[in-house]
Amino acid sequence: MTKLSVNINKIATIRNARGGNTPNLVQVAQDCERFGAEGITVHPRPDERHITTKDVYDLAKVVKTEFNIEGYPDERYMKLIADVRPAQATLVPDPPHVLTSNAGWDTKKHLIELQEIIAKIKALGVRTSIFVDTNLENIKYAAETGVDRIEFFTGPYADEFHENKEAAIAPYISAANLANELGLGINAGHDLNTENLSYFKQNIPNLLEVSIGHALISDALYWGLENTVQMYKWRLAAGN
Repeated sequence: MTKLSVNINKIATIRNARGGNTPNLVQVAQDCERFGAEGITVHPRPDERHITTKDVYDLAKVVKTEFNIEGYPDERYMKLIADVRPAQATLVPDPPHVLTSNAGWDTKKHLIELQEIIAKIKALGVRTSIFVDTNLENIKYAAETGVDRIEFFTGPYADEFHENKEAAIAPYISAANLANELGLGINAGHDLNTENLSYFKQNIPNLLEVSIGHALISDALYWGLENTVQMYKWRLAAGN
């Protein structure tokens, strides 16, 4: 079964809009796990517009499933990984001012940099993943970085899904086949939702994990958090 990791950034965004501790981020993370999520994902940005540094340390004390920390591998991020030792560190190429992660690494251009960073993280006993697109050259060079997994940026898939789902999934199938040949684990995330998730799962061999935040939290406003986590898990199961 593909694991569902719930990205709780949006919960922190709502909390930060008013200050205080409502909604309680730690409680939401624990509830997501209780409702069936196999992981919790956060992306602590330097401006702390959603997840704060304190949140990361607080969550590290209570998350019992896989804790996944996404981020640009600057000094602050690397300290968090060293201190917390999450199950997974997912490296994204976006600088601090970017609203949301919207592109994968140019793994050829950043090969040496990524090799050094990944070696440091793996020495801490932390699984590594890097955010990539479906460019086959980027997949090949990702393997040369020494990373454990790649995470497909699925924004383009989601954008094209309703217009032509076969065309939307095609580059991901090719990239996934290559990743499997190269021994890379496969994760995915960005704009996956209840409409497009099962089809993605059906067509991507050996999909290990999906990280979903914006759509899942938005759906929870209508259906409730427990029902929504279960709905996403059902969509993953339907993709088997």
